[in-house]
Amino acid sequence: MNWSLIIANALYAAVGVNAIGYALIASGINVHFGYTGLLNFGQAGFAAIGAYAVAIPVSRYDWPFFAAVPLIFVGGILFALLLGIPTLRLRADYLAIVTIAAAEIVRISLNSVRFTWLTGGNDGLQKFTADVESLNPLSPHKYKFWAQTFSEYDLFIIICGWILAAIACYLVYLLVRSPWGRVLKSIREDEDAARSLGKNVFAYKMQSLVLGGVIGALGGTVIAVGNRVAQPNNFGTALTFFAYTILILGGVAKVKGPIVGAIIFWFFISVVDNILAEATRHNELPKWLVSGNNFGQVKFILAGFGLALLVVFRPQGIFGDRRQQAFDVR
Repeated sequence: MNWSLIIANALYAAVGVNAIGYALIASGINVHFGYTGLLNFGQAGFAAIGAYAVAIPVSRYDWPFFAAVPLIFVGGILFALLLGIPTLRLRADYLAIVTIAAAEIVRISLNSVRFTWLTGGNDGLQKFTADVESLNPLSPHKYKFWAQTFSEYDLFIIICGWILAAIACYLVYLLVRSPWGRVLKSIREDEDAARSLGKNVFAYKMQSLVLGGVIGALGGTVIAVGNRVAQPNNFGTALTFFAYTILILGGVAKVKGPIVGAIIFWFFISVVDNILAEATRHNELPKWLVSGNNFGQVKFILAGFGLALLVVFRPQGIFGDRRQQAFDVR
């Protein structure tokens, strides 16, 4: 096996566009689940709205890219309001069921033949990154890191994406250490006690849903812009489950948890994917176990197995604290 190429690909995946997008999406879930105790399984819906908020105006109506950027925030806020007003009085698994259904409604609508004229259907939308490419100050040639090569556009998006992720995490850091953040934590631990002290629990939950949703929408935008395509199947339920895996891996209710979790998760996924690809190419594994048709799914099976072990032996993750995992699920 070409281990230098495998490790180089894994290191690139650990800091690449998908890692950045998922770090932002998991940061949004951290606000919902880690700090407020909201079991939101609809984060993929926010990510899809963020991606299409820029893809549709630019690709279909020739808007300047940065004129469409405010729509990311508007879309995230509106979806949070539509999702939160009827559902935030629910708790635990009831809230999870409703939110995952809402995210699927968004994905299926974007994938619908009826709206192909607007969303591109299953093929998605492209050609909405020209303005971003024109801002790139890097010289147009291939860059190389170890055995991995990438374009100047990829490097530019990675730099801008990690800056955005750092800003989002710093904002969360400031907010959760404010009086507002302390109220969120009290709601997470016992919302009836917070209500008895005169706090408007519904309003605080809504604010948390809006903040985490907008951060998740930014993550979806990064994924779409970095990959130069907004496609509905990129925002299925698996995205939310991977984001939860990243959050739990890094540490729930820790600002740096989603960042570290995303880096480790995508490094592991890339290593396993490349090893399985090399092994199947050289017939080093039994075909009843892994073949050229299914090795792409086996990596996620192994990721799920790793998550199960993590939950059993270290449920607080790498940086998490068991004392901050008390949730009011009554």
